Amino acid sequence: MAKPVSPKTLLPKTTLPKAPAPRTLGPVSDLERHLPAEWWRTLFNSVYLKTDGDVVENERNTAEDVSLLMTALDLKPETRILDLCCGQGRHCLELARRGFRNVTGVDRSRYLIRLARRRARKCGLTINFREGDARKFRLPEQSLDCVVLFGNSFGYFEREEDDHAVLRSIQRVLISGGKIALDLVDGEWMRLHFDPRTWEWIDQNHFVCRERALANDGARLISREVVTHAERGVIADQFYAERLYTWEDIRALLEQAGFLKIEHHGAPATASDRNQDLGMMAHRMFITAEAPPKPSVVVGRGPVFPEVTVIMGDPRLPDTVKREGQFNSEDFATINILREALGKLEAYKFQYIDDHENLLGILSRKKPRFVFNLCDEGYQNDAFKELHVPALLDMLGIPYTGAGPASLGLCYNKSLVRAIAQSIDVAVPLETYCTPEDQAATLPSVFPALLKPCYGDSSIGITKEAVVQTMSDLMNYLENLRSTFPKRPILVQEFLGGNEYSVGIIGNPGLNVTALPILEVDYSELDAGLPQILGYESKWEPDSPYWTKIKYHQADLDEDTQRRLVDHSLLLFERLECRDYARFDFRADSKGRIKLLEVNPNPGWCWDGKFNYMAGFAGLEYADLLRMILEAAQERFASNV
Repeated sequence: MAKPVSPKTLLPKTTLPKAPAPRTLGPVSDLERHLPAEWWRTLFNSVYLKTDGDVVENERNTAEDVSLLMTALDLKPETRILDLCCGQGRHCLELARRGFRNVTGVDRSRYLIRLARRRARKCGLTINFREGDARKFRLPEQSLDCVVLFGNSFGYFEREEDDHAVLRSIQRVLISGGKIALDLVDGEWMRLHFDPRTWEWIDQNHFVCRERALANDGARLISREVVTHAERGVIADQFYAERLYTWEDIRALLEQAGFLKIEHHGAPATASDRNQDLGMMAHRMFITAEAPPKPSVVVGRGPVFPEVTVIMGDPRLPDTVKREGQFNSEDFATINILREALGKLEAYKFQYIDDHENLLGILSRKKPRFVFNLCDEGYQNDAFKELHVPALLDMLGIPYTGAGPASLGLCYNKSLVRAIAQSIDVAVPLETYCTPEDQAATLPSVFPALLKPCYGDSSIGITKEAVVQTMSDLMNYLENLRSTFPKRPILVQEFLGGNEYSVGIIGNPGLNVTALPILEVDYSELDAGLPQILGYESKWEPDSPYWTKIKYHQADLDEDTQRRLVDHSLLLFERLECRDYARFDFRADSKGRIKLLEVNPNPGWCWDGKFNYMAGFAGLEYADLLRMILEAAQERFASNV
């Protein structure tokens, strides 16, 4: 049964809390000890464009780089070019201005890709910008004539094996005889000439202090930047590193990857607006090579796994979460709508398994090629055993959609999710954790408060009585939950009564990620005496006003708030090891500050759920949403993630 969707309504303004002010570490004796293994995930942002803007935003550098590329490789307007690690798209834009019609830019930084897209729109240029990891970006095999890495974007990874993976990915997408161009630091020169300490003003208000040192093995140069605002103080204390390849090193690496006709075109000059510390751009090499002959590939081969087995809950077994403790008419109608939608995906052939008593035998006798795991009820319809289905598939070596058992187990514990979110500066509500054995606890002094089980799904234990206004109400509902869920810890949280939002993510960071339009929950038609929550009644009781009067519409948020909500969701997606798709719920407090409610890996897939509403806001049909989830998972397996 579908819940109605309302038109957009005006609600109070909400904002995300500002992140805590950065702090400097002070003097450190060993830069390498403080280097994050994946520093490149967070470094490339607006601060980077300030500290390195004298060279990476320099129009002269960009124009000369592109001229050198065109001369070295004799490019034609129809050449299909990929600028890998394209950053803010400066070389892509210059190529498009010079008449190149088939330009793609891929970069790991969501901030820089968004900036590149805005700049392209402003200039009226058609360029395909997309997020992706250089080791496993997903473009069709043998679909490009040329791949370039400008601006010293090679050698970021902690392991040299990852640099090999970058070259293998480039090999895969190049045609026979396709060209690669590398613009990277001359490692031999840099090892002898780097500045251990420098500082410079980067504009009228900001200055940066830099420290540099060779790694213990001498293979990488470790850098530290402390960026300071003259009035506000330190705004960043960040570390990064670059592997120092010599000409001989990079030639051997390219030969090992199968490239031919490797040439060194000399050292490109680097211009600077400030002409002070050029860092890793001070002395560069420009190197080209050619892909070897390759057998032709079949274009448009379709899905990696066209035969898909759908695993669902077992309608024969009891289900304590559902209305009347079992599958009911609404559930069967929802399953039929799912089957109809999957039937529209002509590239796939589906079969269905819902027999949990014989699940292991069924899967063992004839292993499915690929599983669409829609068993959010859990193994044997036990929500505590939702992780058991992917664990079983892992043991049998069967690829599947969605989160793995570790992620599902972690996200089932709301208190752990809150702690992880707090550790990465995602705002969370105040909370008290009460174990089943606690006879007394430090309870909140501010009401209203919300009580809920620490473990649970589908809003179990969260009813209209869960929002309490007094200490007496709190103690009464606490005892109710302890009686109903005797072995579960209980969370007592500040009640967030402001605007409520959901962010939907499809894909996998480093491959291809889509953030669906943000959803807002509309409580405006709910009876004034009822607490505004999406509790058990809203999901399982069709006669409840929570079922009939709560509506959803696309959120009307300013661009900065939307960006930060999506950025926080992507950060949590990676930290909690979600895969393929996930939903992140947020809500504002009484002052309008948005905080995390919960994370939902493998969120509800039903046609009348939040995830499909968000897809609808993007103009997608239900079948499109299901196809995108399947494609994200199969792309992940094809990339050996």
